[in-house]
Amino acid sequence: MFFWLKKFVAFWLMPLPLCLVLLIGGLVLLRSQRRRRLGHGLIVTGVLLLLLLGNKTISTALFRPLESFYPAVPEFVVGHPLPPNLAACRFVAVLGGGHGDTFGLSAVNQLSSSARGRLMEAVRLLRALPEARLIVSGGGEEGRPSHAAVLAQAAVSLGVDPTKIIRLDTPRDTEDEARELRRVVGEAPFALVTSAWHLRRAAALMHGAGLHPLPCPADYAARPSPGFRISDYTWDTESLERSTKAVYERLGYLWVRLRGKT
Repeated sequence: MFFWLKKFVAFWLMPLPLCLVLLIGGLVLLRSQRRRRLGHGLIVTGVLLLLLLGNKTISTALFRPLESFYPAVPEFVVGHPLPPNLAACRFVAVLGGGHGDTFGLSAVNQLSSSARGRLMEAVRLLRALPEARLIVSGGGEEGRPSHAAVLAQAAVSLGVDPTKIIRLDTPRDTEDEARELRRVVGEAPFALVTSAWHLRRAAALMHGAGLHPLPCPADYAARPSPGFRISDYTWDTESLERSTKAVYERLGYLWVRLRGKT
């Protein structure tokens, strides 16, 4: 019950639902002579928020600090040793990122873009760590394959040895994943792969659970442009999505901090 209450509250705090509530509330209040000024204020606020959060420059500014919190794992060079902290990892854990259940599509194509980006980075790390095992995580609806199962199938299609894959089929969120990973890896160091914008909160939860993750960001969504482009100052739905993720992650991090989970 608490899980779904948390999701419900978080949904209405996201930019698009919040702006729609402000706009609809403002339109309703315009019908009242006594509250017309408040209605105008709500409409103006909703429009301004949409303009700000749907702008490429502003959404990137909100997003980039999350993605740069941990450095990326660089390209591996043949003949050069791996970074010592990565070489010590015996597990590569991929946090769940969602998938669809579309008949006829391969497992790779069923994955969301975030999940696909995370898995690609995990496979890259595994090729540099031939002794490591892959941990995939994510629950699913009753009667359908879990997200962990789809990730595992996609990993096998990309050349990962199925005997080296560990599935965590029950976690519904990152807190669940931290508890399950604690059961599997104990205090052993492991590579934690998730979207760069999600990594700060995920790593904090792992540390709070007594784990020793090596943060390995993937799925970057706010890459800087090489030079000036007028299109970087316009509006699009991708910018609104970036802003939504930025707000969600900051609220999520604040929530776990207030509950002492970090």
